[in-house]
This record gives sequence, structure tokens and C-alpha cells, in this order.
Amino acid sequence: MQSPNGLFAIALVAVATSVPILRAAPPESTKPAAGFTTALFDGGSLDQWRIADCEVTVEDGSLVLKKGNGYVQSHHRYRDFVLELDWKSRQKENYDSGIYFRADVPKGKRPWPTRYQINLKQGDEGNVKVLPGAASTGLVKPGEWNHFKLTAVGSRAELEINGKPAWKVDGVEPRTGYIGLQAEVPLGGQFEFRDIRVTELGYTSLFDGKDLAGWEGASEAADKCWKAEYGLLVCTGERGPWLRSADQYGDFNLRLAYKLKPGGNSGVYLRVPKGGAHRGLELSGGPSGIEVQLLDDADKRYASIEPYQSAASLYALAAAKEHVARPAGEWNTLEINCRGPNYRVTHNGAVVIDATAKELPELARRELRGYLGLQNHSEHVWFRNLRVGPAEE
Repeated sequence: MQSPNGLFAIALVAVATSVPILRAAPPESTKPAAGFTTALFDGGSLDQWRIADCEVTVEDGSLVLKKGNGYVQSHHRYRDFVLELDWKSRQKENYDSGIYFRADVPKGKRPWPTRYQINLKQGDEGNVKVLPGAASTGLVKPGEWNHFKLTAVGSRAELEINGKPAWKVDGVEPRTGYIGLQAEVPLGGQFEFRDIRVTELGYTSLFDGKDLAGWEGASEAADKCWKAEYGLLVCTGERGPWLRSADQYGDFNLRLAYKLKPGGNSGVYLRVPKGGAHRGLELSGGPSGIEVQLLDDADKRYASIEPYQSAASLYALAAAKEHVARPAGEWNTLEINCRGPNYRVTHNGAVVIDATAKELPELARRELRGYLGLQNHSEHVWFRNLRVGPAEE
């Protein structure tokens, strides 16, 4: 936690209890709520990033920008957050790179977004040229590992460099966007990053990694086919109930990661009634929520499925616009934003569903409040990093 004299007092603790009503902290707040911390890079894989026009490798626990003029972008957009990371230039002179926050997707032929870039150029390390006052000198150790801590809440942002205050500014707009790393290797050299962690302020953990608290079996005891193991929420594949949240939710933003075995099949239930109906009034005979499909699309047994049965689709309603599921055995990220009768699904960083009731009237017939659920399709499935926050606009 920062010194009481800092702009923000941040509690970097993931709260383990879900709440039925979620409200964003006022934009002017300088004391944001506790949040959920995720490792964007833990020294192992690159499964939290989309990589474009550059070569990125993992070497000795570091993410290395190896070649190219390109961009490494987070899968999720972030509103209020705390970002911490270590970085080092491999080039002793004339090095150049950057860290982006609240960024958009690069447009046209541009390799990088237009804003906001925390500069890693020699002599400008830590400075943001388009934000008046976002500048400092003398805090970086050239040729060594440096630690950045960036806090953004509403329109305010502040940066610490190697544990010392660098700058505090106001006027950061928009108030949501991606986190990214700039690869500018031909002119700026190779860079290394490690221990990249982001705390999403205002998000609540749905799973503490230890037990099934906050969840229940829909018709039988949950432990018949669900368990907490090695920090993961696991469906064992045994016959048994789907897993239902203890609380109900209306508008929300749900984020998680999942992994399937070859040919795996599962689903995430949204706003379902207690019995789990998710396929519409005609099939359920009563109130119905929605299922977001989880599927190993590449398996040959699914070669002739309907488009709306592919991974990240709204089952029996809307097909995913892109098929970006990773191979079986690898982790996938999933984000589901529910606001009124409108649904947006982001799969491995790609927005694959952006459906409104105006375009798809059936959505207006589905429940606007209900339980969250994880489907037991008699398949072994792994989940992690389950959290929920306020719905995005």
C-alpha cells in the first residue's frame, strides 16, 4: 500500500465474496475499492496477450521484445487499475520502447496506438508527452531492472518509478482502454519485461483458489463433480450438477480463463433461473438466461456443428464472428459484458459477439437478472481468475 501522502491508497487484495449489486466507484474518487489482481505475465506463457507485427519470446522468466515494429496488447480493457512491472533495455544507448495504458486498437497502418504511451526512450523514461505534468528525471537506472507502478482512477493517473513518486496528473480520457507494450526493435533495441501484474479496481473474486465458497451445486452437492485443486476451479468430468453462483446478477462484466481437454465441451451460464434454463422460452417452457459456449472447435467431431455452437458463441442465438479458441490444453481468456439486453463477448482479446436487442430481438425475451453458472458436460474443464465487476458502457 502507498504512503498515506500518495494520491491513492490502494488495497491490492482480491476479495473472495461476490456481491449481488455492483456499482462503480465515482470517477472523482481518490480512494478506489479493492480489486482483483491478475498476472499478465508470470514468467511462463504469453497467453494473456495479442501480438502483432513483432517477435516476442520468453527467456529466463522475461518477456522479450525480440524483433520488429509491432505491438503486444492485453486481452482486456481496463478502467480503474494498478499496473506494476519491471523492465530493462538490452541496448545501453539510444534505446526506445513504450508502455501503453487506456489505449485503443492501432488504426490503419499505424503499428501503435495514439495514446497513452509511457515512454521508455533514453532520456524520457516514464514520461507521457501528451499529458501535461507527466514527466520526471533521474529516477531510472540505465542498464538495470526498473520497477514501474502506474495507478489510474477515473481521469487521474500517477506513476512511481523504483518506489519513488514520478508524477501525478488529471485529465486522462478516455477512462478505459488496453494495456500494451511497444516493440520498436530496429531503432530502439530489444527490451525485457517481467512480473507484469494488474489489479482491476472494483472487481470482485468469484473463486479464492481454495474451496467452492460462493458456489453451489444446482441439484446435488457441488463436490460430486467440482473441486478446487492447485488454485484452479475444476470440473472433474464425473456426472453431476452444473455449478451455480450463490448470488444473482443483473448488469455485470465477467472475466475468467478456461482450459479444455481435446474435444472438450462446456459453457458459461448468464442470468439463468435457479433451474439453469438457458436455451429460450420454447425449449425451457419458462424464464431463460443465456449460455456462452466453450468448445474445442478444432476437434474433428465438431466439423459440422452449427455456427452458433462454436466457442464463445451465444448458444442457439448468435455465432462468434471469429474463431480464436486456442488448442486444447492451452488457456483461453473470456470476457462477457452484460448490460440490459445487450451482450458483448471478448475471446482471447477479440470481440467476437457484440449483440443488441435491436439487432437480435430474442435477447429482449431473456432474463435480465439471474445466476451465473458453469456447465458440467461430463468433461474435464479447468477455470481460473474468475471475477466480476460493473458492466461497461
